[in-house]
Amino acid sequence: MRAVSTDIPKPHPTPGPRPGPRPGAPAAGPAAVQPVAVATPASNAASFGRVAEDGTVFVRTPDGEREVGSYPDATHDEALAYFARKYDELAASAALLLQRVVQTDLTAGAGGEQLKHLRTSVREARVVGDLAALDATLEQIATALKAKGQVEGELRAAAREVAMTAREALVAEAEKIAAVPERSIQWKTSTARMRELLDEWKVAQRTGARLEKAAENALWTRFSAARNGFDKARRAHFAALDDEHTQAKARKRELVAEAEKLSTSTEWGPTAGAFKRLMSEWKRAGRAARSDDDKLWERFKAAQDTFFHAKDEVVAAENVEFEANLVVKEGLLKEAEAILPVKDLAAAKASLRGIQHRWDAAGKVPRKDMERVEKAMRRVETTVRDAENTRWKKTDPEIAARANSMVTQLERAVADLQADLDKATAAGDERKAAEVRESLTARQAWLDQARGGAAEFGE
Repeated sequence: MRAVSTDIPKPHPTPGPRPGPRPGAPAAGPAAVQPVAVATPASNAASFGRVAEDGTVFVRTPDGEREVGSYPDATHDEALAYFARKYDELAASAALLLQRVVQTDLTAGAGGEQLKHLRTSVREARVVGDLAALDATLEQIATALKAKGQVEGELRAAAREVAMTAREALVAEAEKIAAVPERSIQWKTSTARMRELLDEWKVAQRTGARLEKAAENALWTRFSAARNGFDKARRAHFAALDDEHTQAKARKRELVAEAEKLSTSTEWGPTAGAFKRLMSEWKRAGRAARSDDDKLWERFKAAQDTFFHAKDEVVAAENVEFEANLVVKEGLLKEAEAILPVKDLAAAKASLRGIQHRWDAAGKVPRKDMERVEKAMRRVETTVRDAENTRWKKTDPEIAARANSMVTQLERAVADLQADLDKATAAGDERKAAEVRESLTARQAWLDQARGGAAEFGE
């Protein structure tokens, strides 16, 4: 066979019973299957055809010969070479698709579409070559695509399972957030997380494995219910919070107005107590919105500061006077403490009365020293008063008479017991003598104590 030029010849081949391909044009079929524009080794495709005397080209198949077409104004060899070249292009396309299916990441779906177009091209092609081998290659492609489809199916199932688990985790977290009691919810954090969960759902839906529609709808229903429940609770919470803020704002305005009226008062004690009451009511009023609360607090504190600064200035001026009073009272305190211990009650009482008169006339001392000097003076006064009470008890006639009567009674009892002891001893009754002797000892001790007490009242 002589070489055939690859240039498109000017004469057009004559089609057989069905229109044949135009010289130089690709085999019939969708544009998705492109012929391989690469150099290929010489094939024996032409050996599967023959040319009749009238120029008609036939291809031999396992089912017998089939007319392909004709190539006018060309030699028989040129006609066979032309239709064989069309076969080689289809065979190269089939081999390339097989290679892509087996060795690349071409999906089974995309490969199936290409195989479908290639089958159409082969079925409609007017070519000369080993059509049985070409069909076998197509079947190899189909078998490889089926295997790849099974693998992809398993991978899709695994990916769906992972996606389902991830989607269920999003739903579970949303439901957990929605189930938190209102008093325990961190609204800012939880609201932000709910938004993030929705974004993650959208990303998973857009880029993740596709879930079964029923399963995805069921998950979305739960997810949406959790979000709606949380959003409803959030709106109710902040509506109630707005009401609380409004009430707190109104109450604090009243407190501010009262504080500002008191800010110029010079009734230091009562007004200081009033400000303490206002502060307690301020704390009970709750919080208004942050900006309102801060502004109201500034006014309230300014009124407080105005009053207490004025009070502090007056107290500071008074303290200058009170320090001088303290010097006087500390001198009087030394004079009073010199009375102790009380030896001459009348002189001590007279001195203390004079000191007390001067003490009262001296006036107030600074608050920080008041308790110290007052306690020291009370100690002196208490000591003198105790000495006076003791002296009075000793000179009370009624108490003295009772003491002397007790002595007389005990002396009589001792004398009687002594007589009983003498009798028991004389009678030789040792048991009786021991009992009387024990009683006599006790009565004698009481008598000694009573005589001591009576001696004090007799001073």
